[in-house]
Amino acid sequence: MKSAILIKGGRPLAGTVKVHGAKNSALPILAAALLAPGKSVIRNCPPLSDVNASLDILRHLGCTVEQDGDVIAVDASTLSRWDIPDGLMREMRSSVIFLGAVLGRTGQAELSFPGGCELGPRPIDLHLAAIRALGGVVREDGGRLRCAGGLTGREIIFTRPSVGATENAMLAAVAASGTTILCNAAREPEIVDLQNFLRTLGASVRGAGTSMVVIEGGKPLHGGEYTVMGDRIVAATYLAAAAAAGGEIAVSGVTPGHLATVCAVLAEAGCVLRQEGDVIHLASQGPLGGAKPVHTAPYPGFPTDAQPPLMAALARGTGITLFVEHIFDSRYRHVDELSRMGADIRVESRVAVVCGVPRLHGAAVEAADLRGGAALVVAALAAEGESRITGLKHLDRGYWNLEESLRGLGAEVVRRRLDS
Repeated sequence: MKSAILIKGGRPLAGTVKVHGAKNSALPILAAALLAPGKSVIRNCPPLSDVNASLDILRHLGCTVEQDGDVIAVDASTLSRWDIPDGLMREMRSSVIFLGAVLGRTGQAELSFPGGCELGPRPIDLHLAAIRALGGVVREDGGRLRCAGGLTGREIIFTRPSVGATENAMLAAVAASGTTILCNAAREPEIVDLQNFLRTLGASVRGAGTSMVVIEGGKPLHGGEYTVMGDRIVAATYLAAAAAAGGEIAVSGVTPGHLATVCAVLAEAGCVLRQEGDVIHLASQGPLGGAKPVHTAPYPGFPTDAQPPLMAALARGTGITLFVEHIFDSRYRHVDELSRMGADIRVESRVAVVCGVPRLHGAAVEAADLRGGAALVVAALAAEGESRITGLKHLDRGYWNLEESLRGLGAEVVRRRLDS
């Protein structure tokens, strides 16, 4: 049944919101649970649609899965398959993360190319190159990937830092014999989270968070308990929402350092921020100004996933901000929808110029991708009148209890089913 989120904007936000676990940590951690022939309990793992797709894959592979809210138990001692059918692979783009874990645990893997992505092509060439470098034989046959072979550690130099390829290589290397050194590895906090979970299972991994990760493979693994880190992009979305709508909020359950570049842009635009433990406080009064050019970049640069909600926040204000998107080809799909709400944004290739306007107005808009949907929510909270946001399948991939959390901050938000 198709649904919409209805938002009556113009209400300042106030209060505290706790962010849920990071989707981009939970997915590789669930895949990593395959490596240990035992039971792993993963806490703060939100029941998002992408997480549910991962659980379907685990069940298909023979694992026993129990889910209670945001606590998931995976018993991989019952693993009995190494193939993932096309239907399950197409449910989410990041399903390729299972390649390294399945191959490492069983010595073989068969899966289709993962589903498409709204943000443009995301080639898996680096994933396959890493598997081949470790000794895996990879054949592409009619849209299927057939992988086999024992894995042996070695040095792998990535031609560019890739989060997914770094994680896949880590998972495969844990099961390989010998030592693997990943050079030019991605440095995102979610990779550190994966490293910490792998250590909980008994693996020897060090260096995550730097450009060199060292894995001593072949260690005996066992189940364990772990708590997923807070979602820094969800936190950035709530901060952008308060910046746009005005008011004063506290966002808890995050590592403030993970949001340094986001907070710097908000502060430059006129917000007042302070940090206290795992809490970020933000106060926004009056129209936002502009900020220096925002260039998206791999961590520790400005995160591409935070670009759409920050752009939406700066759409209402007095300043001009230049965004340059260096990661994805189709990251500005939300711009046309923001324009329906009165935003003045001009796009040329990878550059978007945001000219703040005195007011936005409510409109019927549709999310085209996950973070673009978040941008529409941010703009709707700042707009005059009511907005109707559809395309919620995208939002549900990365935001759990979004409407309830916003209502807790004083927003007038409701989800309703639409007549078919």
